[in-house]
Amino acid sequence: MSYQPVKTQIRAALLLGLLVPLKVGGTTPASLSRTLQQVPDARVELQRHEEVIAREPTNYVALWNASVYAVTLGEFEPDAAKQKELYTRSEQYARRAVAANPADAEGHFALSRAIGRIALSLGPRDRVKYAVEVREQALAALGANPKHDGALHVLGVWHQSVMELNSVARFMAKNLLGGKVFSEASWENAVSNLEQATALRPDVIIHHLDLGRLYALRKRNADARKHLQLALDLPLSDPNDEHYKKQAEAALKALK
Repeated sequence: MSYQPVKTQIRAALLLGLLVPLKVGGTTPASLSRTLQQVPDARVELQRHEEVIAREPTNYVALWNASVYAVTLGEFEPDAAKQKELYTRSEQYARRAVAANPADAEGHFALSRAIGRIALSLGPRDRVKYAVEVREQALAALGANPKHDGALHVLGVWHQSVMELNSVARFMAKNLLGGKVFSEASWENAVSNLEQATALRPDVIIHHLDLGRLYALRKRNADARKHLQLALDLPLSDPNDEHYKKQAEAALKALK
């Protein structure tokens, strides 16, 4: 890997697979479930859940859903100020969700996504601190639900992102910036976590996309092609799936 400045490398580690969509996870209430053909409008859904929160400030389901929809909207928002506001709102809702129901997985999962996005606007020391919390929240979600595919996805790309840092950046993060848990990262865990997430929810496009890209990094090109093609073939079900399909198409072309 060619050398990149430490600040750039640490920033890359904070991407952490936080593109996982709303429908990921094993405890979505039946009243909020949708068929694969029904793609929700993230803006409408965020407003709907915020209206519930306005009436019921501690409504756990509304809080974690609002958090995830805010991140979904922010992910491809071109206006930096609007994006930052959506990520901040997402973190606030997620922390309130965890406070309302700390024993459930969904609040912790939502928080792991939100804080990773917030961290991208911070300095290196705070980014590492937030990366540590991303891992903690993903593990908390898995403690509540060991088969939570979203948390497995977040944790898998956390491992991948840390392993992609060069040795100088990892040393800085572990020894100077308080990220000692970075020493626990491995390529094996990255692959295992993403494979588990995909096996649990094979209908989720982003699972196949990120697993395919990881296989490509590990020079497992046949496996990469299989999962990138699956990402292209699956029906749309998440508000950002069209973006993910474009990314899968580009990754597949790069392999050829």
